[in-house]
Amino acid sequence: MLKKGLVIALSLFVLAFTVYGGGKKEEVQKLTLKLGHGAAPNNPRHVVAVQFADYVKQQSNGNITVEVFPSEQLGSDRQMAEAVSMGALDLSINSQGPVAYYNEKLLVLGLPFLFAKPEQAYAVLDGEVGEQISNELVKKGIRVLAYWENGFRHITNSKRPIYKPDDLKGLKIRTPEDKITIAIFKALGANPAPLAFGELYMALSQGLFDGQENPVTNIYYSKLYEVQKYLSLSNHKYETCPMIISEKLWQKLTPANQKLLKEAAMKYAQEHRKLNIKTNNDLIEEVKKAGVQVNQADVAALREATKSVNKEFEPTFGKELIDKVISVAASVK
Repeated sequence: MLKKGLVIALSLFVLAFTVYGGGKKEEVQKLTLKLGHGAAPNNPRHVVAVQFADYVKQQSNGNITVEVFPSEQLGSDRQMAEAVSMGALDLSINSQGPVAYYNEKLLVLGLPFLFAKPEQAYAVLDGEVGEQISNELVKKGIRVLAYWENGFRHITNSKRPIYKPDDLKGLKIRTPEDKITIAIFKALGANPAPLAFGELYMALSQGLFDGQENPVTNIYYSKLYEVQKYLSLSNHKYETCPMIISEKLWQKLTPANQKLLKEAAMKYAQEHRKLNIKTNNDLIEEVKKAGVQVNQADVAALREATKSVNKEFEPTFGKELIDKVISVAASVK
């Protein structure tokens, strides 16, 4: 009887340990999270964001619902980044520039002509540099779950094809709120000015700007080709689109939910990158069919004209960080 009683007692202890985690009950959180971004509903960013949301709901057995709001419904990228940092918004797949407001080192990725292909950027983002940037953002209330993709940026305008720097002289070019983008276009002789992406189509249609610069996916899905005559493939800079979460929310999540959101964000970052590359290539042809004149810019001439930008931002990033990014990129053949 004594032996039988010991066995029963031991079994109950093991069960209690499993259910309560050694005295602490495993918490089941029922969450509804809001995720905002600035891209159009048919943009790969939104398509994959919905896939991310579906995956999280499935893997959490319906306990976590992610509501996705495209097209700046929850505010501009700058406003959404601020809301995430304050804990007023749960998640955002945000533009590089507004997030870099909280850690300028993120802007190092946007130095002109830094990467020849996206795999070089991925090596930087998914390695030590990306982790360092993410860790520093935590202090500002923002945690990077994964680096999604905005991609290589190109120039559109309503005046003329852009081949060399002289072709940009005097053109008023809309940019995001990004110091390096503004510096690049000043170096090229243009007149750059920032504007929220959600206001861009109207501004171009009214002639408030001659042109703008964006990845082809944004140009196509936000229909900017309707109000621009020329697309010049310049690849002048690469931009990430980090999926960020409020650090205030993160600290309230159970370890299991933290793990799920992190793994889901990284899984669908890979999906987004692949879809973004394929879509960009396909959409160049669609833009041509829409009547836009597409040309290949003289990358060597543009690169030469923007060499001063690296020097300009050396005090911001430090030569060591810039050299590290260049070195990692160069290691990817």
